[in-house]
Amino acid sequence: MRVQSEGAVKLVALLLLICLFAGVWLLYPEVCARLWHVMTSGSMQETADYIQSFGVWAMLFSFCLDVLVNALGFLPSIFISTANGVLFGVVPGVVVSWLAETTGVILSFLLMRTVLRDSAEKLIQKSPYLTRLDEFSGKKGFQMMLIARTLPYFPSGILTALGAVSRISVKDYMLSNLIGKFPSTALEVIIGHDAVLFHEHMNRLACVVVLATLVYVGIWYAHRRKSAREDEKPIS
Repeated sequence: MRVQSEGAVKLVALLLLICLFAGVWLLYPEVCARLWHVMTSGSMQETADYIQSFGVWAMLFSFCLDVLVNALGFLPSIFISTANGVLFGVVPGVVVSWLAETTGVILSFLLMRTVLRDSAEKLIQKSPYLTRLDEFSGKKGFQMMLIARTLPYFPSGILTALGAVSRISVKDYMLSNLIGKFPSTALEVIIGHDAVLFHEHMNRLACVVVLATLVYVGIWYAHRRKSAREDEKPIS
């Protein structure tokens, strides 16, 4: 009886979401069509121009757009992060993108864990490397999600789905994303900003790429050695 009630709640919630999006689309078809085009265009310049068209509200709009893209989970947010760096400067761009992406993946996590859990399970089953849910549960959940979120350019939706079907607590998920998203988002904004303005920031771009590569290789090597030592320990 309880399972049926939970299923009914999920169905009602899903229908309400569909009705909400359908209502917005019917009320503002041109705005929605333009927004969807920008979100799926993959063009940094077009994204930047669209954000800038909102004038004094550009930063707020960019924040909301970034939240939406990360909440959906299947659209790239790198173009928005790059646009934020170019339009608002590196530091404001990092802060806006970091908070927006963190908010988006938390909303997506809550949605997947409740209403769209079946869809989340199907998403992670596509990769054999992401089916080890035990690593994202219990005591290791926070650490594993934290490390995973520090990786720039990694598909956000897959990690969100993995967290949603694991036993990681909501608190650990939120905290690990808040911390882990900062270095990855900062790298995306800085590299994107300097790549667009290559002639002005060529030296910094080269230093950031080299330094980030060394840091991530070092983390990977340390994690590999730790895993190897744990595997060598005798089972008592």
